[in-house]
Amino acid sequence: MSNRLKVNFLGVEFDNPIVTSSGCFGFGLEYKDYFDPNELGGITLKGLTLEPRTGNMGPRIAETPCGILNCVGLENPGIEVFEKEIIPKLKKEGVTTKLIANINGSTVDQYVEIAKRVNEIEEIDLVELNISCPNVKDGGMAFGANPEVAGRTTREVKKVLTKKPLIVKLSPNVTNIVEIAKIVEANGADAISMINTLLGMRIDIKSGKPILGNTMGGMSGPAVKPIAVRMVYQVAQNVNIPIIGMGGINSWEDAVEFIMAGATMVSIGTGIFPNPVLPVEVKQGLQKYAEDNNLENIQDIRGIAFRK
Repeated sequence: MSNRLKVNFLGVEFDNPIVTSSGCFGFGLEYKDYFDPNELGGITLKGLTLEPRTGNMGPRIAETPCGILNCVGLENPGIEVFEKEIIPKLKKEGVTTKLIANINGSTVDQYVEIAKRVNEIEEIDLVELNISCPNVKDGGMAFGANPEVAGRTTREVKKVLTKKPLIVKLSPNVTNIVEIAKIVEANGADAISMINTLLGMRIDIKSGKPILGNTMGGMSGPAVKPIAVRMVYQVAQNVNIPIIGMGGINSWEDAVEFIMAGATMVSIGTGIFPNPVLPVEVKQGLQKYAEDNNLENIQDIRGIAFRK
């Protein structure tokens, strides 16, 4: 593989611009029967909290046309198990690709505490601050939808995250995503990832009750892609920090759209469920696209949609 896909993102060298979306690829080994995780530029790990979480009760997944709703609720084993068991297992299994830790909290203090812990984990390359989860009652989307709170959370986490670049994951469930992006940039975000899922719900017409145990959940999948591309396009023109674009990527062509809209890297989530080898297919497609179009590097097309 030539250097056409290599990218330096916040000082970290990625072999290609493809990462996974948090919550869709587990902790990096769940899909190893399908492909070597080292094929990826990086893995965004399942969301972590200070204490173990059991997640939401009741049905957690509901299908929709061209997508799914989920209200998993950040189920995870907690930071201590991650440090003592999961990181050693990843090393033992030979996972050498870049690792992005996704951190969550119910209060600003909790975000700061888990950031301190992750800051000391040598194997973690970057940290994604999740202030935009729409299916967690205590915190979650409230942090990302309120400009003042988004700014303060970013600022306080950045103070203690002295060894890793900070990516802030933005919620699309806001009136003006450009405003939020500019605020987190001003408060120390090194990069932005976007978009998280859109808030939605389904109702069982036989019982008249919501299908999801949490009533509402985050919608992802191909149906959200046009919204995600639009938001990346808007934000990329208004901030000076790089973007990881995500939302409904189901093919290499989708990935090209995100890069043309201004994303430096792309993240694949729900599309992995029906097609577990999708990230590899996207990687191969981007490589061929770069070769066919005589691009020295895939980044040559970044932001081409709004270049004068």
